[in-house]
Amino acid sequence: MEISDIRRGLRQAIEGAKRASAERRARADAAGRAYQVFLLDVATPVFQMFANVLKVDGYPFLLFTPAGGLRLMSERSSGDYIELVLDGSTDPPSVLARINRGRGSRVITAERPVRADASIDQITQEDVLGFLLSQIGPFVER
Repeated sequence: MEISDIRRGLRQAIEGAKRASAERRARADAAGRAYQVFLLDVATPVFQMFANVLKVDGYPFLLFTPAGGLRLMSERSSGDYIELVLDGSTDPPSVLARINRGRGSRVITAERPVRADASIDQITQEDVLGFLLSQIGPFVER
């Protein structure tokens, strides 16, 4: 084996890593833009209506819109909430829901994709509603 072969292989590996990194950053930027549109046009209206219906039915929940996220939180316990965030740890990034429930001194936290098989711009209001309906049970069973 020649040093020139090693050097050529190393240069190709470095260029490949740089190219992959640039492509990953571009996907992350596009996902960030798609996520903002998703929050404003898809998720927030569904979360608002869902919170209103819960409140009318005697389950007081508040809706918070922290920067880059959305949180439906119980008025009875601030430790009980369903929150949407952009999960940048996956490639491509996806919409992740954090479900947090307090049970006495214990806190149960789970993270699930809102729709695992879809890109951010493919998630519909029906998907968001279906997800909320599938997760609300433990919050209202008391």
